[in-house]
Amino acid sequence: MTYPPPGNPDPYGQQPPYGQQPDPYNPYGTQPGSPAAPQYGAQQPAPYGQPAPYGQPYAAAPATQQNSMALVSMILSLVGLLFWITAPIGAILGHVALKQIRQTGEQGEGMAKAGIIIGWIITGLGIIACCGWFVFVIALANNTSSTTY
Repeated sequence: MTYPPPGNPDPYGQQPPYGQQPDPYNPYGTQPGSPAAPQYGAQQPAPYGQPAPYGQPYAAAPATQQNSMALVSMILSLVGLLFWITAPIGAILGHVALKQIRQTGEQGEGMAKAGIIIGWIITGLGIIACCGWFVFVIALANNTSSTTY
């Protein structure tokens, strides 16, 4: 097998057109009518309907807004651990926020659901604690009034 002489990189002995230097990294050159090879680091547009090539950022989608009532719902439900009265308010606000989110497409569905769940659990535990306290007070009152000396 014979190799081309070192002065001419084209294996078929053809000289490049006048004014062009041969590309040592691409001895075959570009075909007529084909696009030029992209330069290193150059941004190339993606064809219509095709994903962007590797390393090129996609166009950023507009960020959807966070529903503030969902955040308030979750916060009030958690504050209900300290001050019981805020838990049912947080649960009700969570229901309202969930309805708003479904209508407007905002973010915050998880926070609204968390506010609903936590709020109603704390409200239920508070009602059970109040009922238990009333039973204890009534039992204590009946026990002290029934004793005679």
